[in-house]
Amino acid sequence: MVMSVPRLVIAAPSSGSGKTTVATGLMAAFAARGLAVSPHKVGPDYIDPGYHALATGRVGRNLDAYLCGPELVAPLFLHGSRGCDLAVVEGVMGLYDGAAGEGELASTAHVAKLLRAPVVLVVDASSQSRSVAALVHGFASWDPQVRVGGVILNKVGSDRHEELLREALDSAGVPVLGVLRRVAQVETPSRHLGLVPVAERRSAAIEAVASMAEQVVRGCDLDALEALARTAGALPGGSAPWTPASPTRHRTRSDGKRAPVVAVAGGPAFTFSYAEHTELLTAAGAEVATFDPLRDERLPDGTAGLVIGGGFPEVYAAELSANEPLREAVAELALSGAPVAAECAGLLYLCRELDGQPMCGVLDATARMTDRLTLGYRDAVAVGDSVLAPAGTRMRGHEFHRTVVEPGAGAAPAWGVRAPARRVEGFVQQGVHASYLHTHWASEPGVARRFVERCRTS
Repeated sequence: MVMSVPRLVIAAPSSGSGKTTVATGLMAAFAARGLAVSPHKVGPDYIDPGYHALATGRVGRNLDAYLCGPELVAPLFLHGSRGCDLAVVEGVMGLYDGAAGEGELASTAHVAKLLRAPVVLVVDASSQSRSVAALVHGFASWDPQVRVGGVILNKVGSDRHEELLREALDSAGVPVLGVLRRVAQVETPSRHLGLVPVAERRSAAIEAVASMAEQVVRGCDLDALEALARTAGALPGGSAPWTPASPTRHRTRSDGKRAPVVAVAGGPAFTFSYAEHTELLTAAGAEVATFDPLRDERLPDGTAGLVIGGGFPEVYAAELSANEPLREAVAELALSGAPVAAECAGLLYLCRELDGQPMCGVLDATARMTDRLTLGYRDAVAVGDSVLAPAGTRMRGHEFHRTVVEPGAGAAPAWGVRAPARRVEGFVQQGVHASYLHTHWASEPGVARRFVERCRTS
């Protein structure tokens, strides 16, 4: 039986209740006490983990039971929390909201059960008093396997309002572990896909995290919350930390040749990446080198393969277009047949143009912003062989964008998508695999190994 760190899951009845403020504030407050805090986020969200990393000084990691499968939730948690004193897991949407049409799968409640972790329910109390007891009672009793260990009341208007809420909750049998007053919201600006990432506003983000911590310290019983975290049950027998395999210790191979360099796009325009991807590439024998397409005019020396993840190229289209030397270098690398893996933002960057601005021209396609949000989990199968997977490989992905690429698929599509409608999607040409789907490579470690092997041989 594997014992893991004390842990809390921060959930809410619905989005907009204050989960991010409370979870990030708790992470920072516990870290300020000298605890090594492991930050986690339920679901596919890339942005909140950036704020979690600021709060804790550790990489923010996702726990997604849809993308990775329920069986990997505990191992990935153990991997991320190794050596920590406490873990805080921020939930997604409402406590019981999961993948559409899949019951509890990938919901915060599902992950809490997989982690055997107590749940702290953050309730927006701004427009209620006695009714809060019915709300909390309903959430606490809906699934007996989900243990709601306490409530944090958010947006409380006054001492009298707090008194009425506490009096009502006495009958619900769930302790109040914190009360946050109705104050001006912490400055965490949003745009078309959610919060603005840390990489685009680092100084302001640091101040925002400090403000969240201040609110939590002022309004929450940290001792009681830490004690609740220590009541988390042992993880199921057989659980062991996930590992990307034994990382390559040296930058040279046994035959004396240098390990292949895999360039990974970063900077403000390309902020969406799961930490495990870089770990898997390194474990497969690659030397990972990060570069910023907004500023760097050339790819890292010796680049043998390129990974361009998600982000906001539409916000920086003019700047990306103006960096003509790098666009040419990317096009030249792709033309050489070198492996190139591009997801969502990376797909847009490889197109001929984005909102009329010239891009890399690797793909004979154009991209533009729209008013329509495309959002949801996807079941996908590789249509043909590519640098990431052989034909027939099944993976689960996630789409989240307000852009459209025309055409939506090349002569050799990347994926066949089964739901919500059957279609083909993305592009495979030479060594390029470009798609709107965000995938989590921990669910299929062969992806990184295959990619690095192609880097060695291309």
